[in-house]
Amino acid sequence: MRAMNTASSSHHSTSISTFTKIVSFSLLSFSLFLIFKYLSAFTTPTIQNQHLSFFNTTRPTTTPLAPPSPSPAAVAAVVRPVLERTGIINELGIMTDDFVVGEIDEGLIESIVAVANSSDDRQNVERRERKVVKVEKFRICERNFSDYVPYLGNLSEKGKGLDCLVPRPKEYKLHIPWPKSRDEVWFDNVPHARLDRVNEGAVSRKGDKLVFPGDGPQFIRGTDKYLDQISKMVPEIAFGRHTRVALDISSRPANFGAYLLERNVTTLSIATSDVHPNQIELTLERGVPAMIATFGRRRLPYPSQAFDLIHCSRCGVNWTVDGGILLLEANRLLRGGGYFVWEAEPVYKYENKLGEQWRVEDLTSNICWELVNKEEYIAIWQKPVNNSCYLSRDPNVQPSLCNTDDNPDDIWYADVKACITRLPEYGYGTNTTDWPARLHSPPDRLFTIEMDAEKSRKELYKADSKYRNDIVRGYVGAFRLNQMNLRNVMDMKARYGGYAAALVDFQFNSWVMNVVPVSGPNTLPVIYDRGLIGVMHDWCEPFNTYPRTYDLLNAVGLFSVEQRRCNITNIMVEMDRILRPGGRVYIRDTTAVIEQLKEIAKAVGWVPLVFDSGEGPHSNWKLLTSEKRL
Repeated sequence: MRAMNTASSSHHSTSISTFTKIVSFSLLSFSLFLIFKYLSAFTTPTIQNQHLSFFNTTRPTTTPLAPPSPSPAAVAAVVRPVLERTGIINELGIMTDDFVVGEIDEGLIESIVAVANSSDDRQNVERRERKVVKVEKFRICERNFSDYVPYLGNLSEKGKGLDCLVPRPKEYKLHIPWPKSRDEVWFDNVPHARLDRVNEGAVSRKGDKLVFPGDGPQFIRGTDKYLDQISKMVPEIAFGRHTRVALDISSRPANFGAYLLERNVTTLSIATSDVHPNQIELTLERGVPAMIATFGRRRLPYPSQAFDLIHCSRCGVNWTVDGGILLLEANRLLRGGGYFVWEAEPVYKYENKLGEQWRVEDLTSNICWELVNKEEYIAIWQKPVNNSCYLSRDPNVQPSLCNTDDNPDDIWYADVKACITRLPEYGYGTNTTDWPARLHSPPDRLFTIEMDAEKSRKELYKADSKYRNDIVRGYVGAFRLNQMNLRNVMDMKARYGGYAAALVDFQFNSWVMNVVPVSGPNTLPVIYDRGLIGVMHDWCEPFNTYPRTYDLLNAVGLFSVEQRRCNITNIMVEMDRILRPGGRVYIRDTTAVIEQLKEIAKAVGWVPLVFDSGEGPHSNWKLLTSEKRL
């Protein structure tokens, strides 16, 4: 019978619930506390007790045989810290050991256990989310993809990503450094099937290189003399001071922008690949800012009042078509008080056959442009600085002013409008300071950006500039970024252009394409007001440029945002397409994102390394650096 009871007791013991264990442990702890407190009253005297007795005002009873009390100095030398009391703070804020342990609240314990379990569940979910997905190594595309450009006849569906890596030409070499690349590039680095025919002598082959003499049919007296002539015609243009950002339309092969760089002017050259094949690729190979774009039925992806000067020399744009709608788009892009320079066709030929070319003067008069000078075949107009001329016109004059609710900075897949873009009140966009002061001066259009902040915008602007400057400073110190052959740079999430401004401050021999993603606020007006260039883009789609056109791709906080709406693997494959061999990638993002990007970087053949960010090893942000080796 006893054996049966023992077995039953053992079985009962093993089936005790978690709740009973918690109660038993609590009672045992409290019992030990009371026992310890009771026994502490009968401890043997220590030196500390003697010390306390020595300073007691009540004299203890002693016998002659009692040992003498130690001196105060001796006691002080060996005294130990007094044990602090433990207990419960009562309603008066006084510690007391007069308390009663009530009954166990089963509901409270159950809720604590439930919270603990839910916390574990959340941690498990986070671990699953942070799990790195393995990515198979990408294959190399067929050889005919060497010049692959999205949307331009290469794919039938817009936005379709590549599942392979664009190959480089067989004899590709690391690009020639700037400024030598302005005048010559490697022949094998760019396609050359129709190069000579299209550029008509502006570029020629010399051994294993293509050379750019700087003259030719477009600027028969030479590019520098052509720029000098413009400066003499309108001295107020003041290249490199008042005129800092220019747009060059289809100028083959971008000599206008290439030579203006020496005059401290950043010129964005645009052209289409169908009318002028390989022109943009050739321009970027030279190290000159360029992008595939054209005047058409949609607004260009640049903000209103972006350019201090717009240049058209044999650009092939019919400015008078459809009531001058394309010239109205140029007017939207031109800064208030800016200049439009037009060299009419035919150039240096048929001097008496220009009559029809100058009919554009009627249209420019209707949109209040002032013809400030006309010499030989060059005409220069100036845009007004406010709306007074528009408002004083005859109401029946066409084109009319755009409606007050028209947003001239609504540019992503927006159609051009056959109306005159209104200039902002208070001179916003027209009152920029001269270069280089405008680089760091917070522009007035900072307050027109649609974002959450209101009064603190200047502080955010300055903080962002400092943050980006610190990033570049760290890259210079840790990676010797300024000693690399980095000419064409892209900031994939530019915000206010602070990264580009920092490169100017550190005197990098490079230019930056500041990309403003459509997923965030449109800060392009601020970027252009600073004297920088940029473009709006959706990173769920490929970027409109040729392969192998950028030396450095910088991305801060881009992927943690875009992963909610885009395939980040597609973005990385697109980055590989536009990155030159020998180029670098610097990505700062959350740890989970960086771990996944490192896996993708290895799959596209880069050499990735992960570092702690400037915030320290315990920060949730990391830095991924990668190199695309030749």
